[in-house]
Formats: sequence, C-alpha cells, structure tokens
Amino acid sequence: MERETVDLLQPLWRALVVFRIITWGFACLGVWTRWDGIVRPTGALLQLAVMGIWTLISSLGYSRRWGRRNTRLAFADLIVTVGCMYATLWAQPLIDIRGGASVLTSVWVAGPVIALAISRGRDGGLLGAATISLALLSLRGVDNASKILSNVQLLLVAGLVVGYAASTMRRAGARLRSAIAAESATAERLRLSRSIHDGVLQVLAQVQRRGTAIGGDALELAQLAAEQEVALRTLMSTRPAVADGDRVDLCGLLLPLATTRVDVVVPAAQVLLPAATADELVAAVKEALSNVSKHAGPDARCWIAVEDLGEEVVVSIRDDGVGTTPARLEQARVDGHLGVSQSIRGRIADLGGTVTVRTAPGEGTEWELKV
Repeated sequence: MERETVDLLQPLWRALVVFRIITWGFACLGVWTRWDGIVRPTGALLQLAVMGIWTLISSLGYSRRWGRRNTRLAFADLIVTVGCMYATLWAQPLIDIRGGASVLTSVWVAGPVIALAISRGRDGGLLGAATISLALLSLRGVDNASKILSNVQLLLVAGLVVGYAASTMRRAGARLRSAIAAESATAERLRLSRSIHDGVLQVLAQVQRRGTAIGGDALELAQLAAEQEVALRTLMSTRPAVADGDRVDLCGLLLPLATTRVDVVVPAAQVLLPAATADELVAAVKEALSNVSKHAGPDARCWIAVEDLGEEVVVSIRDDGVGTTPARLEQARVDGHLGVSQSIRGRIADLGGTVTVRTAPGEGTEWELKV
C-alpha cells in the first residue's frame, strides 16, 4: 500500500489511458470524414473494432498495478499498434496509401511510445518512437519520407519529454519513499528511546552506581551495566549511514564505535562522503583505536570528534593515555610496525588527505585525519 501511495507516476498512467481513449475517438472521426474515399469500408470498420478492443484492454492494464510494474504490456501495446497500422491495408490498397491516403490509426499510434517512455524512461520512449516511425515509413514508402518527417519528430519529442519526466518522477518517488522510511524509523527510534530511557537506562545506571559503591565482586557487575548502558545509548543515537547513491553519512558509520572508554561526538547534520572514502576513513579510525587499546594504557579513555568544514572533513581521535614521542613513532615505522604508516597515514594519503599527530609522554596522543 505504501508503494502505491508514493507512486508519482500514477498520474502519467492515468493520462495515458485518457489519451488512448480520446485518440481512438479521433481515429473513428477520421474514418467517418473520409468515408467516401475508403476503398473497403468494411475493412476500416474491422480495423476500428480491433483498435477499440485493444484500447479497452490496454487501458484496463495501465489502470492496474500489474500492467504498470513491468514493460510487458507496453511492448505488447507496441506490437499490436504496429499490427493495427498495417491493418489499414484492409481498407486501402498499399498503392493508395503511398499515393497520399491516410493511415487510419492516426495519432492513436503514439500510445505505446508514451507507455514505454513512462515504464522505461527516455530509452524506452525512443525505442517506441523509432519502431512506429519505421512502420509508418514502410507503409508510406521511402519516396514519401519527407511527408512523414513532422510525425516522426512529434513521436521522438513525445518519447524524450515523457521519458525524461518519468525518470525524474521515478527518482523523486524513490527519494520520497526513502524519506518516509527514514522518518518512520526516526519516530520509532524516538519512541523506543523514551521507553528505554525511562526504564532500562535508569536501572543500568543504578546498578552501575551501586556496584561501584559496594566494590568487590560487584565491580564486575557495575562494569557490565556500564557497557550495556553505552551500547543502548549508541543504538538509540545511531542513524542510517546510506544517504543517496554512492554517498554515505560518515557519522552513521562512526557512532557504533562508542564504548565505555570511547566517546563519539558528531554534528547533528549528516556528513556526506563517497562510500569508498568513508570506508577508508573509518578503517583508519579503527586502526587508531586499536593503537589506543594496545599502547595508551588500561585506563585510557578516547574521544572521536567529527567536523564538517565544507571543503574538508576532519576526524580527531584523542586519548588521555601515556603518550609517546614522534621519534618513537618513526622508529616503529622503521622497525616494520606498519599500523601507523600504512593503515592510517597510507589510507588517508591515498584519499588525498593529510594526517597530523600530536603526542608527548604523559599527555596522551591526538590524531587529526583531514580529507
């Protein structure tokens, strides 16, 4: 039901149904006005009957979801329409058609062009226009190509314009569905957040405080409660990473890295980066966190901060551990420890960014990754 609600192409399909019916009426009017010049009137009536039956079938199909969700009906419409064009031979000899007699289908033949443009975009519209134009050319003859040029141009323009409009509306519909889903997810997350905050988080915070106050074996219980509290808060604050196409929200990828020893601070707005860039940046951040775990000390805490400067994105990873010296970092690279030189500096360099490290014994370490 939701997909139907946000189907922006539905008005185009309805317009096509109306167009199909009206142009069939024009074809009937054209036969009536040319009645005296038709060689075989019975053939003309039979052709109009076939066109009317197919107009009814195709209109019912385009009015239903099964007729709109794939291109089978549109391609069938194209084939039947071409057949109806050649059915003019039931009413008029080929020599008369090439001599100037009208093809009785008239503008009704534009129906499948519009249908293919709606369902397959610009390429579908051009395919339909080319097929109808070739069929018209085969009936009229190469010698009369200049006389049908205006019809061909109109078919091509219809296929291009309607195809472009349908593609644009399809993309808009996809974005609208994504926005609705994100809004629903956010609303549900807020509802759960209120429920969790009023119950579970308060209980975990109480267990943490009481366990720390009691000491002994209760300290382990307090630590577990603290870890679960952080995990729940991270879950409540996590937001979808995928944004549009190949661009993702860097903040959505970094927020799950929060633990009892790691705080993640991000802007309220999305920080959009190409997916490949964001993945490499997150991998570099994880390597920096790994170094904190290995070298900063058992009680060290870490803070990750994201800044969006417009032209640049800066990610800072700072800890309050034992720190080191730049000389020791360089010596580690020389000794073959590649975590800093390749996993951090190498990744950011490949992205065209820069890495700055500030550290001193007893003052912790801060990495600044700029892309």
